[in-house]
Amino acid sequence: MKPTTEIPTKQNDTLLLAQEFLRRMSSGAEASEIAGLCSENLEWEIAGDTGALPWIGKKSGRSALVEFVDGLRSMTEPIAFEIHDILSSDKRAGILGTLATKLKRTGKIVKTDFAIVLTAADGEIVRFQMLEDSFAVSQWARG
Repeated sequence: MKPTTEIPTKQNDTLLLAQEFLRRMSSGAEASEIAGLCSENLEWEIAGDTGALPWIGKKSGRSALVEFVDGLRSMTEPIAFEIHDILSSDKRAGILGTLATKLKRTGKIVKTDFAIVLTAADGEIVRFQMLEDSFAVSQWARG
C-alpha cells in the first residue's frame, strides 16, 4: 500500500474553515460577514477577567463574535498578529500564534502567545475558545 499525504476531507474542511475565519478577520471584513461562518448557537469563551473587556467570558450566539470584532476594532489597534501553526482534525482547528495589541485609551501594548480552538460541525464554527495570558491582558485592560 502506497502512503498518502492527502488530508481527509472533513479535516481539510475544518482547516479551510479556520483559514477563512483568519482571512476575514485580517482583511477587515464586516463583523456580520465573519459571524456568517458561525452557527447561530455559537458557544463563545475567552477565559479571563470578565470585567476587563466586554468580549471576555462565556457567551452564546453569533452576536458574541460580532461584539468581539466590533469591540476589538473600536478599542484596540493591532500591532502584530503572527500565526505559527494551524492544526486540524475532523472537528477542531487549533490556531497557534503571537499577538501584540495597543489599547487606544491608554496607549499601552500587550504581547501574548495565544491559541484559538475552533470547533466545527456541518461546515460552521460552533465553538470559539481563545486561550491567552489572561493575567497580562487584565492588567493591560485595567490600565
